[in-house]
Amino acid sequence: MSDTNRSEGPTGVLVMAYGTATGPDDVEAYYTHIRHGRPPEPEALKELQERYEMIGGSPLLGITEAQAEGIAAALEEADPGRFTVAMGQKHSAPFIEDAVAELLERGVERIIGIVLAPHFSTMSIAQYRSRAEEAAAAAGVPVAVIESWHEEPGYLEFLNQAIADAYAELPEDARGSVELAVTAHSLPVAILERGDIYVEELEKTRDNLSGRPEFADTMLAWQSAGRTEAEWIGPDICDVMPDLAAQGRTAVVVCAAGFVSDHLEVKFDIDYEAQEAAEEAGLALTRTAMPNDDPCFCATLAGIVAREAGQA
Repeated sequence: MSDTNRSEGPTGVLVMAYGTATGPDDVEAYYTHIRHGRPPEPEALKELQERYEMIGGSPLLGITEAQAEGIAAALEEADPGRFTVAMGQKHSAPFIEDAVAELLERGVERIIGIVLAPHFSTMSIAQYRSRAEEAAAAAGVPVAVIESWHEEPGYLEFLNQAIADAYAELPEDARGSVELAVTAHSLPVAILERGDIYVEELEKTRDNLSGRPEFADTMLAWQSAGRTEAEWIGPDICDVMPDLAAQGRTAVVVCAAGFVSDHLEVKFDIDYEAQEAAEEAGLALTRTAMPNDDPCFCATLAGIVAREAGQA
């Protein structure tokens, strides 16, 4: 690529993620940050620590670091020296502000942010964007955050292959009538009253994955709702299992399309809770592999960043 349209400094790439507790001992501090300084109640804390112990601790930090490294490698291969990448998280170190400071120290003249979440919400992407912009404002460095990438062909190609692989894992005698359940993290219903497009984008993902002949139908379900007095978007993936059994389904393939990494919401909420609910309803259940640091997936995200850089 020609250097003609480049600024004098490199383009900073800010890879943003939610963050995680690294283990049971870190759970209280992590959830206290999520709860704006309010520690979780002792009973809730104990339950959360037990969940992390059950999955052997969260692998999310290592996966997020590997994803950022994969994006950096793909950008460097495509256009050597143009981009410099840093990773920052919303609720655990290194924080978004740390990553922005790191990029500023490297002399970047603009920052392109991409969040490791495919769908936009005012409760997620908009908050990442605000924190990145505030962190860079004093230095006068412009920040452009990619708002969503749920219809990116490479992302959908990964999901479709993962769906085929998960279906192949079902026992032969469970393939009589299979439901494909596309899931994402639930959010409070109140966001819909503010015109949030999160559900609309997830519905598009469901529609883009529908129509496969091996499935009787494709549904959108939700998971990992918070335990608050507020109403959360449903139905929950665990709650739909009896209804699917009543409809004559014999199995469910869960595609956790709202996530891009193996972590607590996948390894506990699906592999344990949803699996248990499916077994109680007499259904077989498999789930799709997560993108994690798959090279093609990382190259897809790098392509999104490069495209944004070309349009800026």
